[in-house]
Formats: sequence, C-alpha cells, structure tokens
Amino acid sequence: MKLQQAIEKAHVAVVPYMMAGDGGLDQLESQMQLLSDAGATAIEIGIPFSDPVADGPVIQKAGSRALEANISLEQILNQLATSKIDIPLVVMSYFNPIYHLGVEKFIELAQKTPIKGLIIPDLPYEHRDLVQPHLENTDIALIPLISLTSPKERIELIAKQAQGFIYAVTVNGTTGERAVFGDTIDETLTFLKQVSPVPVLAGFGISNLDHVARFANVCDGVIVGSKVVQLLHEGKHDELSEFITGASQLTR
Repeated sequence: MKLQQAIEKAHVAVVPYMMAGDGGLDQLESQMQLLSDAGATAIEIGIPFSDPVADGPVIQKAGSRALEANISLEQILNQLATSKIDIPLVVMSYFNPIYHLGVEKFIELAQKTPIKGLIIPDLPYEHRDLVQPHLENTDIALIPLISLTSPKERIELIAKQAQGFIYAVTVNGTTGERAVFGDTIDETLTFLKQVSPVPVLAGFGISNLDHVARFANVCDGVIVGSKVVQLLHEGKHDELSEFITGASQLTR
C-alpha cells in the first residue's frame, strides 16, 4: 500500500493532523500543501463532529469552527477529489458521520481522492467488519489504534490484522500537548514493534522536537495534532513549517 510504503521510506515518519474546514474549505489545499512542502510523510485529515470524545480542547474548538461553517464530510471528500497533493492522506473520522453518509458512498468518494488510510477512533476492533469488507478492493487501509491499557494478547490480536500503520496512543486521555509521558510507554511501544507487521506511529501529546526524537527511538514516527491545528489557526505558518521540517530530518 502507498501509505505503508511512504512511512517505511521516511527516516522518521511525521504525520501532521489538521481539521478539515477550520478556516474554510477553500484553505484546505493550501494548508495541506504547506505541510507537504515542509516534509510531512502523510497528512491526517480530521472530520468535524459534534461529540469528539477523543479530542482535547484545541481540536474540539477547531471542529466547532468547522461545524459552525456547516462543513460536512461529503463536502470535504468532494474538495479532496480536486487535490493535487502527492503524499498520502489519512482521514480521521468518528463513525457517525461515515454512517450518516453511508459506508459504501463514503468509500466510493474516498477512492477519488488521495486518501490512503482511515482512522475511526470510536470503532472497536470487534466492529471493524462494519467497514473493513468494503475496503478489500481498495488501497485504503483501516488504521487501528492501540492504547497503553491494552493487554498484550489484545495488542497481538489487533496488530496481526493491521494495515498501513498502527496508531499507538501515548496517553490515557484525550489529545493535547503534554509535558511528560507515562513510565510504561517505552515498554508498550517496544512490544508493539516486535509483534507488528506494519510501521508503528506514536500519537497524542507530541508537541516539540524532543518528543519526536524520544519516540523515534522506539517506533517509526509520530502523529502531531494539537500543535499543528493551533499554529494553522493562528497563521504561524513559518513556525509550523520549521517544526515539520525539523521533525522529518531527525535520524533514528
């Protein structure tokens, strides 16, 4: 799959997250191009939703701004169908917007875009068949999330079925910048790397180059959300580009 290949090719995979429609859909292409030009390996595109249970305050506010502008999942997919971005996109959506649009229609529209991965944080492993069978003849991977609280048996079960990459959640809580991480995270990531057939990326709370370097020692790269969303919202594009470039040029 193109997504897995892109991540494997990177020295340190850097996947910035942005909220589609925050600032207007007309800004989506230029925002993605900024991240791509800075050296992003792939881009995670958030879909605004009214009950984002995994999101911290920065991303919640971004989603609210998009919803206030009446941005819908179908509008986002239609906009992405016109994109010239040449790195893989990964959509992060709660299941409700996909279900409301229709799973088959969602995947039909997604195949017309650069989307190569799909993250559904409120879709448990046991319910993946609501989506996975519809992806069988596509190049879109259903990306699993694995938490710190998952027992080893469950980690192995989920990892065995993984495609694209595994999203390793680094904190017990919502998204947002963190000063410190738990003592067990290195042990969990090391075990996950041992059993995973696909790359492992760490996400939640990563907000500076020290964090990126720290996690690059134990996995294949990072996902950075709240910092990217905040800098885009504040128009601090130079600072954002510098951060993405610096992170992507780190060595493991």
